[in-house]
Amino acid sequence: MPATAERISRLDRARVHRLHSGSKLSAPGFGRLQSDDSTRPAIEKMHDSESDRGYCHLKDVPRSLFIVIRGVLAMGMLTCLVLEPAVGRAAYDGKPIPVDVWEPASNSERQRVRSNYVPLAHAIKPWHVCAAIPHLKDDYWMAVNFALIQEATRLGVRLDVFEAGGYEHLQTQRRQIAECVRSGAQAVILGAISASGLNDLIDAYADRNIPVVDLINGVSSRAVAARVGADFYDMGLAAGNYLKSVTSHTDKPVRVAWFPGPNGAGWVSVGDQGLRDAITGTKITIVATRFGDTGIDEQTRLVNAILDQHTDIDYIVGTAVTAEAAVQVLRERKLSERIKVVAYYFGAGVHRGIRRHAILAAPTDQPGLQTKLAVDVVVRILEKKAYPRHLSAPVLLVDGRSVVRFDVDWSLAPPGFRRIFSTTN
Repeated sequence: MPATAERISRLDRARVHRLHSGSKLSAPGFGRLQSDDSTRPAIEKMHDSESDRGYCHLKDVPRSLFIVIRGVLAMGMLTCLVLEPAVGRAAYDGKPIPVDVWEPASNSERQRVRSNYVPLAHAIKPWHVCAAIPHLKDDYWMAVNFALIQEATRLGVRLDVFEAGGYEHLQTQRRQIAECVRSGAQAVILGAISASGLNDLIDAYADRNIPVVDLINGVSSRAVAARVGADFYDMGLAAGNYLKSVTSHTDKPVRVAWFPGPNGAGWVSVGDQGLRDAITGTKITIVATRFGDTGIDEQTRLVNAILDQHTDIDYIVGTAVTAEAAVQVLRERKLSERIKVVAYYFGAGVHRGIRRHAILAAPTDQPGLQTKLAVDVVVRILEKKAYPRHLSAPVLLVDGRSVVRFDVDWSLAPPGFRRIFSTTN
């Protein structure tokens, strides 16, 4: 076997092993990952004097076909290798990360200061940590999944990820957390389904010195060891302020259909308040509000129901999944030119929509960065090192003008990333 084909065969066998065993390739750093050109042997066009003239000897046909087929197979193998994202130990660069530190933690006035956070180089031991998140049905939580696994791998800790399947499955999330703690987990990173429905568990674990870090969604318990998450009030406020700016030139009333997300989730109630505060005193009116799970089917159903009831909607504003669903629904109804779409958080589908001018804008709370910070904070807590009680990533607005220069590394998982539930796979 020629050296090139032999190398491709080895790489393909390694890829198949990874897909079955769950092992990961190493990554050059956290965020968007680049393929390694050294794994791509050059496949050059082969010529001979007779094939260049359009024919070959009959005795050469089998060998020619073999070479062509082998080349096609090799290219297919390489395509799979290039498209499969790598999740592994990221290089530590020690660079400070701009964050917002809330002082005091979780203060209702939303007072914070901009600071620089320097992540740990490595954990002192392989701590066992659980991460419980609502679901993996959209790009937002896929970015969280990617960041959880990569940062835990970089630090050298064991991390197991549990997703409950949706915001309607509070009991599932409670059971998953309890089972993971019973298995020996020393800390919990919690992307909560409910703002108050897990408080008794959090309080009980605090009494047992099992720290819980509140990630992104927010809980009302005061027993959390730390909180890492932007205030979704700021996300709703950013979306509302953008809407206010793009409608400032018209004297006509602006009618909005609003889809804040699942009722009862902490981030939804504050996001709803942020949007409403932003548009107070303007000509913008929310004519309909619909709460619901952030699965694409449910959001598509809700958007269709509103459009059936209201024929004079000017803007659809809602979750990232709402925005993706709305783009398709409006296209099918031939309403894309008349009704515009704004999301109040970010995802890969929203990113594509903004680039294609199907979605006007969306703020991002940089979920990948916040997750990285949460993993680092939980290790600091376990190692009894100093840590901020509440920090968040800055909220950034992405629209048609800024999208071309926006770095998605802290907001999205790499293309093709598939869910991973443990660093031990």
